[in-house]
Amino acid sequence: QVQLVESGGGLVQSGGSLRLACAGSGGHVDDYAIVWLRQAPGNKREEVSCLGSGADGPYYDPSVKGRFSISRDNAENTVYLQMNSLKPEDTAVYYCAAKAAQTGCISIVYDYWGQGTQVTVSS
Repeated sequence: QVQLVESGGGLVQSGGSLRLACAGSGGHVDDYAIVWLRQAPGNKREEVSCLGSGADGPYYDPSVKGRFSISRDNAENTVYLQMNSLKPEDTAVYYCAAKAAQTGCISIVYDYWGQGTQVTVSS
C-alpha cells in the first residue's frame, strides 16, 4: 500500500501557475497509476490527469490539456501536476489517488487517496 499526501495548493490570479505535489510513503508511486482529480463546490469529482507505468499515459481531460502537465520523480517518490494559465474555473479541491498498475489509468477503481489541497484562482 501507499500513503499519498498532496501539497502546493493556494490562491493564484487568473493566468498564474501552481505546481501540485503528490508525495508517496510506505510504497512506491511508480507501482501505481497516479491520477489527479478535482472537485469544485456543487460539482462531481472529475479526473484531470493520469500517469501510469510504461506507456500508460499521460492522459489529460480536454479542459486542461495544453495547460497542465503531469510528471513523476521516482527518486522523490512524488507525482507532480504543473498547472499553467490557470482560470477561475480551475478552482477546486485537488486530490491525487492511486490505481492498480495492472489496470492502469483506464480503471475506475481507486485504491488509495490523498487528503486534497485547495486551489483557488481569482479573476
